[in-house]
Amino acid sequence: MKRFAAIALALLLTASVPALAAEGTAASAAVEINAPSAVLMEKVTGTVLYAKDESARRAPASVTKIMTLLLAAEAIDSGALSLDDTVTASARAESMGGSQIWLEQGEQMSVSDIIKCVAVVSANDCAVALAEHIAGSEAAFVERMNARAQELGLQNTHFTNCTGLFDDSGHYTSALDLAVISRELLGHEWIKDYVTIWMDSIRGGEFTLSNTNHLLRSLDGCTGLKTGWTSAAGYCISATAERDGTEYIAVIMGSESADSRNADAAALIEYGFSNYSLCPVSDSALPPVRVVGGVSDSVQPAVSGDGWVLLARQDAAALERHVELPEAVPAPVEEGGRLGTLTLSAGGEVLATVPLTASYAVERLSAGGVLKNMFLRLFGMAAA
Repeated sequence: MKRFAAIALALLLTASVPALAAEGTAASAAVEINAPSAVLMEKVTGTVLYAKDESARRAPASVTKIMTLLLAAEAIDSGALSLDDTVTASARAESMGGSQIWLEQGEQMSVSDIIKCVAVVSANDCAVALAEHIAGSEAAFVERMNARAQELGLQNTHFTNCTGLFDDSGHYTSALDLAVISRELLGHEWIKDYVTIWMDSIRGGEFTLSNTNHLLRSLDGCTGLKTGWTSAAGYCISATAERDGTEYIAVIMGSESADSRNADAAALIEYGFSNYSLCPVSDSALPPVRVVGGVSDSVQPAVSGDGWVLLARQDAAALERHVELPEAVPAPVEEGGRLGTLTLSAGGEVLATVPLTASYAVERLSAGGVLKNMFLRLFGMAAA
């Protein structure tokens, strides 16, 4: 039953807050994590494989900037913002402390370079400049951050700034919520062109950038994402890695050192790759189902959900699929209406039963259409 629960959860998860898979308990015993809060999530299904105090509200430090980058990425992909747009630094942006590139008031940079500085060196001045450019002020941008958190269903997240620089009691998130935000950001594939930069430069090569995420050099397949530290938050990271089409998100919060933080994140990601496989729910084309009395003779079934399932490696190796579909269904057929089931099993144990639904609607044939079809059939028989 533990395996079935985990798989069922994986199939039902959406972009909103995921639930903890049953294997999360076993993983907690199998992986030793020193940080007080941690989560391991698979990106496609959103399955949580490891959770330790995952809902505790903690200061996120600069990992806050994952939400800042998410809003920027969404603005770019919607056409509201362009990577070529020019950002002009304000006095407030110049005044930021902590990690920075020492922007000067009135200095201009492209959105692309600003995003690069936020992603690579966690530049607080650039984060504020970007926020002001998008929303008019940092305060207005923070309102958008909190609205987006609500849209994602995050119950333990509230922002008061776009940087994470300030240890404000009203500025918090959780390891689970950070994993959800990270997953959403990874949906904008091009952001990896920035978060995976190890070294680069700006201002015509005069200012060198070196990534704060050292896992880019030590963790196989590392794709990002963001580090952070303040005295209140401790050492935090959302680390991501992809191998053979499977990507994991490991969030660590409140570590005592950068080395411990990185070791915990790497251990979680290696656990995921070593013990689980991402498999397609269906490995072959599904046969069409005949429709009786419809404007179309058949309807194409499809797998409900995202079409992928995360399995323990031993189950993936022995996976069997059994499709159950009727020979025919009466019209009308609703788009998304259930047509049958696809059962996944391994070693004689059922892992999941996945709904097969109609890819499109099929309307009922009118009386005139029925007569026309009868005429065509009779005419065809006579001609034969």
